[in-house]
Amino acid sequence: MASNKYVFFVSITAALGGFLFGFDTAVISGAERAIQEVWMLSDWIHGLAIASALYGTVIGAIFGGIPADRWGRKKSLLWIGLLYFVSAVGSGLAWDVTSFTLFRFIGGLGVGASSVVAPMYISEIAPAKNRGLLVALYQFNIVFGIVVAYVSNYLIGTAGLPEDWRWMLAVEGIPALIYSLMIFRIPESPRWLISKFNDQAQARAILTRTDPEGVDESIRLAIAEEKLEKAKGSFSALFNKKYFSSTLLAVMIAFFNQVSGINAIIYFAPRVFEMAGISTENALISTIGIGIINLFGTFLGLYLIDRLGRIKLMYIGSFGYIISLSLMAYNFLGPGIPSFWLPIFVFGFILSHAIGQGSVIWVFISEMFPNELRAYGQSLGSFTHWILAAVIANVFPFFANQFGPGYIFAFFCLMMVGQLIWVRFKMPETKGRSLEEIQKDLHANYVR
Repeated sequence: MASNKYVFFVSITAALGGFLFGFDTAVISGAERAIQEVWMLSDWIHGLAIASALYGTVIGAIFGGIPADRWGRKKSLLWIGLLYFVSAVGSGLAWDVTSFTLFRFIGGLGVGASSVVAPMYISEIAPAKNRGLLVALYQFNIVFGIVVAYVSNYLIGTAGLPEDWRWMLAVEGIPALIYSLMIFRIPESPRWLISKFNDQAQARAILTRTDPEGVDESIRLAIAEEKLEKAKGSFSALFNKKYFSSTLLAVMIAFFNQVSGINAIIYFAPRVFEMAGISTENALISTIGIGIINLFGTFLGLYLIDRLGRIKLMYIGSFGYIISLSLMAYNFLGPGIPSFWLPIFVFGFILSHAIGQGSVIWVFISEMFPNELRAYGQSLGSFTHWILAAVIANVFPFFANQFGPGYIFAFFCLMMVGQLIWVRFKMPETKGRSLEEIQKDLHANYVR
């Protein structure tokens, strides 16, 4: 029981990077209008300033694996916490749009790097039997951070503080500082220690506390993998014929995650509701409902991921996507459906995402690569996710206004049919298996 408590503490500490990720992403929604007014920004400059965090996220994702591989997972997590802290305080104290843009960019670097390092670290330290649950804590914390940011913005916005937008942004510095201090209390990844230094003694001491039942087997398999693997950690090694199946699996799950339309819904839900004829007030209330449904669905996915497995959750999510997106498209394209049904269809979509893709993506990517390549593979998967998030967020308003949301949702629905086919024929099950056992199958026997 003590080891369970310890590994949970270690995992939740690393997963708090996801809380800061969610908070940082959502908190800007309460401040962006005031920022435009204070500095009298044009729409173009305002959009650039607000989007600066997203650009930082793309860069943080693609390069976040390099320090994690070179200097270790623990040090990287500490630097991520400090990036969040500097960004929060700096954004709150920003003296002009240039300084604001810079500090938000720094926060984006933390978000991108966090999406690489935290799931990877948890996957390497967690027992195989509940690795899915522990890694999925990261996604749960993202969603929880979003909800807390909305509540924080509301409380600060109604407190009558002068320049309340500064407080909205700066308050993130408190959990960022707490997170950074908590990182000092967690160990380094035992698999990284074996991979880089063959430090079996320290790795054994860590695994004795986190996975006492599987410590001998984990050490044996990790050593065997290091003797077998000859590829030096690099992005180019991901495209080696031996590892290309792992790379393709990580890229494809990230691709399908975004072409579901999840970020288009999260970012533009009020706009979509208003285009369906729903009043602004009811649109905002419905948006709050999205946050609550997302949190509930993520919690349910967390509970099920090590019980049902990754594939079954993806089946549930895929069918849910197809049904909800079809109804959303028909709501705009077909006759006779009252607009008040649209939020219900959207809630169904969010629930499907939270239980399926939302719970599985970071777990699955973290399981796809051998120790030496895991940091680079996680980076590539996260980069795919974030670059598509940026593109879809940028083009959705244009296409929705040009062609109407119905056709966009129909396109997303078609993509989810593709995801269902991919899950059926290409996605391997990883539930309850050690990372090394997964690699053995992927690189030796995996031909689906």
